[in-house]
Amino acid sequence: MWTLLEIFRDVCLPIMLLIAVGWAMDRRFDLKLDTLVKLNIYLFVPSFIFVRVASSDLQQGMGGKVVVFTLCVLLVMFVLSALVCALRKETPQQRMGLQLSTMFYNSGNWGIPLMALAFPEVGPVIQVFVLMTMNISTFSIGIFLASAQGQQPEQGEIWRRFLPMLRQPSIYAILFALLMRSWGNPLQEVVFIWKPMTYLADALVAFALITLGVQLAKTRPPKIEGRLAWALAIRLIAGPVAAFFLTKLFSFDAATSAVLIVGAASPAAVNTALLAHEFKADSRFAAAAVFYSTLLAGIVVTLLIYLLR
Repeated sequence: MWTLLEIFRDVCLPIMLLIAVGWAMDRRFDLKLDTLVKLNIYLFVPSFIFVRVASSDLQQGMGGKVVVFTLCVLLVMFVLSALVCALRKETPQQRMGLQLSTMFYNSGNWGIPLMALAFPEVGPVIQVFVLMTMNISTFSIGIFLASAQGQQPEQGEIWRRFLPMLRQPSIYAILFALLMRSWGNPLQEVVFIWKPMTYLADALVAFALITLGVQLAKTRPPKIEGRLAWALAIRLIAGPVAAFFLTKLFSFDAATSAVLIVGAASPAAVNTALLAHEFKADSRFAAAAVFYSTLLAGIVVTLLIYLLR
């Protein structure tokens, strides 16, 4: 049985150190976050998804259950944030910022490294389906919420807000991976294709965490108070609590439940700050939610892993 200190040292500290490397590199060289994000989204993440899904032995139907589970977590977070906004009488722009920051969590450049360290056997494969669901939901449900509550787009331009969803290579990566898997993954025999993709998949963990460090270095957050405190509480506390009860409802086994519960304690997704900026909401609040939730998630995750193990 791991102690709390051992869990933090072996699971969370490696993540924090690589984030710190990204932070320090940006302070020294002022790195281009745009370029790093594009490399993550269009190269490393799709490669990781394809390799892990195509070569996984996840039982048939389990991926679909994980997708539905993740959507249920999003729904619970939406309801909780809506209740808080109603009680606090938030403006539409404030409501959008709170909902985006609590509903969509960082299942990519935080969640995947975390699962690779904490649950190396089943974590990465399960997390791939969570990541896929989050990517699609962020650029569909997230955009719908942003356009409905933030600044309204011009007449006839609403449909354009959904184009980013179709540009997400992660969607096509998982579809192609499922196809290859159904055929017995013949690409594994094509060394000059499979080997480079494996190298890219293995590089995701370090590169994603360094990218996250660069993003945090460029954030100037306000103090933790008011609705920012509410956002952090919903994201880091209510998220795993909701996931705990949902795993019982879905009858997941103990290992899968642990992965999904710990994953639901991930910090707010970086894309939420981008959406808030695009739709003229409180982008500073959204960036602050990403910043603080990333720092605090290490403590929450350490406690959760200790309890679940």
